[in-house]
Amino acid sequence: MRLNSSFLQFYALLIALSSVSVTFAFPAYGSLGGLSARQVEAATAGFPAVLPPGPPPPLTFSGAKLVNDKAHPYKAPRPGDIRGPCPGLNTLANHGYLPSSGVATPAQIITATQEGFNFAPGAARFATYSAHLVDGNLVTDLLSIGGKTAKTGPDTGAPAIIGGLNTHSVFEGDASMTRADFHWGDNHSFNQTQFDLFVEYSNKYGGGFYNLTVAAELRHRRIQDGIATNPEFDLTAIRFFTAFGESSFPYSMFVDGRITERATAGLDMTNATLIFRDGKYPKDFWRAPEPTAGFGIIDIFNAHPIKPGRNENGVNTYTVDPDAADFSTPCKRYTDFLSKTVVKLYPNPTGVLRRNLILNLGFLYDAQGVIPDCPQVFPYGQL
Repeated sequence: MRLNSSFLQFYALLIALSSVSVTFAFPAYGSLGGLSARQVEAATAGFPAVLPPGPPPPLTFSGAKLVNDKAHPYKAPRPGDIRGPCPGLNTLANHGYLPSSGVATPAQIITATQEGFNFAPGAARFATYSAHLVDGNLVTDLLSIGGKTAKTGPDTGAPAIIGGLNTHSVFEGDASMTRADFHWGDNHSFNQTQFDLFVEYSNKYGGGFYNLTVAAELRHRRIQDGIATNPEFDLTAIRFFTAFGESSFPYSMFVDGRITERATAGLDMTNATLIFRDGKYPKDFWRAPEPTAGFGIIDIFNAHPIKPGRNENGVNTYTVDPDAADFSTPCKRYTDFLSKTVVKLYPNPTGVLRRNLILNLGFLYDAQGVIPDCPQVFPYGQL
């Protein structure tokens, strides 16, 4: 299972948003996934039918740059502002690279992650459109970086997804480094117990810094903890890829960009606390010196390889899913995402919803880069 392929950078995620008025008490940035055609029509009757623009271009200047500057001071979330499981997106919202509301368009998210952390354009697009397709509102072209607040309005009921990035089992998943598993009730708030383990492993394996070595050991520990304690632990689908990708983010994007040996130097615990707990840039913080999607992902995986699977019958029953995509099957990862996730959420879309699904699926396919022998799939036809 030891692999070495540059395409894995595009599976890093994230972790990876402005309000509009709502109609019929349906949240304008609540996902329409899973709703019937009649429910979609009723829910979106008064919404602006947004034509999603193409993804924004790469940065004109993509080198290291001061990002905690006078134009982007830290501002704590106001009552009703939304924050979620991704510390990077929370930080961008708190510093004004994203709307403080915690609600934005995919284009805003892509621009903000590039500008604020130097997230590589392809990876930023892939992560954003993947999340938007399952957790966002494809009619209004808006996505919440967190979950429900007083601003989201009442639930419309299952099977709709209203939770934004907090929604479990589509984009957010188990074994986070600083958040608890969904099984325990809160999968999006900073978890001090998990962060204490982050610090413990940084001290034990990194001399007080979170580096690539720490990432590999902590990722293995969190997976093993999940298998041993969470009867619903699941490491399949998108989460299999994002779990390893997010492990690379702290040393690749949260370390000051003036430090060149980022994977070995690592992230100190003071700055880790600011970003993970407070959603706050360190003082005088510079973004990464070049576009990055999180490097060293394959090294993290190869340190303790594991196949995709889940606990099938309570704790310690981790069972490999022989049909799940893994790092050796990038095209299957793409086709499974469409057939097992997107199409199940939107079985028979019509009108604006169908049009915007087709457009967003095209943005997603282009973002992942060239995968040999992997033609684009058109589950809803072409425009």
